[in-house]
Amino acid sequence: MHQIRTEGIKYAGSKLKILPYILQIISELKDVNHVLDGFSGSTRVSQAFGSLHYNTTSNDISAWSEVFATCYLKSKKSDIYYQEILNHLNNLHGYDGWFTENYGGEIGQLKRPFQTKNTRKLDAIRDEIDLLNIDWEDKCVLLTSLIYALDSVDSTMGHYVAYLNEWSKRSYKDLELKLPARFECHGENKVIKGDIFDTIENHEFDFVYFDPPYGSNNEKMPPSRVRYNSYYHIWTTVIQHDKPDIFGKANRREDSRDAVTKSVFEEFRKDEDGHFLAMKALNELIEKTKSHYILLSYSSGGRATKEELNDIIRGSGKLLKAIEIDYQKNVMGNMRWTNEWINSDGKYHEYLFLMEK
Repeated sequence: MHQIRTEGIKYAGSKLKILPYILQIISELKDVNHVLDGFSGSTRVSQAFGSLHYNTTSNDISAWSEVFATCYLKSKKSDIYYQEILNHLNNLHGYDGWFTENYGGEIGQLKRPFQTKNTRKLDAIRDEIDLLNIDWEDKCVLLTSLIYALDSVDSTMGHYVAYLNEWSKRSYKDLELKLPARFECHGENKVIKGDIFDTIENHEFDFVYFDPPYGSNNEKMPPSRVRYNSYYHIWTTVIQHDKPDIFGKANRREDSRDAVTKSVFEEFRKDEDGHFLAMKALNELIEKTKSHYILLSYSSGGRATKEELNDIIRGSGKLLKAIEIDYQKNVMGNMRWTNEWINSDGKYHEYLFLMEK
């Protein structure tokens, strides 16, 4: 089993556990050089592909995913160069600014994601980063370090649509920037912030990994709770530093409101025939993708029905492998593609489907 070091924020869609299985699958394929991580999120898969020297394209619609991917796949300067800047930023004196006003809290006050001592540091560091005369790739290394530092001292359940009633233990720690664990890149890597349909229309690949946000199949869960734009609105603001208009108890960005749909794959509604719009989009995506191999993730806790997914995969190419991952036993096994899988709704498992087009 392949073990590659990657880094990431606390993330609802993290592929940390499934990553070794993805790498095992791709390692068994021949003539794979150009690869796409189509919904890169926290970029753990992109990091792994890049560290293994594939020509890696990382695609996502979020500002923070673009920054993470640029840090790992595009930054070129030495660790010493970045560490000197991080030392400078760590030594800044904090002050009350926009982030402290809206996201900093003291003991006994209203719920906030960070303690004031750390948002004061955030205000100072983020202002200073914009004053530095550095390239975008280098700025992304600093912003990645800042987001990781904030992620390690937050008082949340791992997202930013609600905050804990009591301060978490980690929130008492002092904010400290650390050097991201970059690796030497030999591939021709690309970072794309944009719609996945534009990416597949304009590029060809040997291998594509898709992990679209299927959403929860819990009908009681409102759509805002499965949308990454609202989950991680703070990271967008830290990167853009645009001091946006905010709303609600969590002080979310206006552009993260429920009415703003950022991706059709986060669409929770059905069409007139009773099919989820997100699944229709997935069918179109697989059909239009120009790649020899497509690897598709599916979680049994997702909103997509297994019958729909079965039809999509069968209609878009040759199925090479259907793999069920049992984390408790730490094994993956080839599955018989039968009703046994389609009807196994009582089990929460991850599945990987390898297709050849």
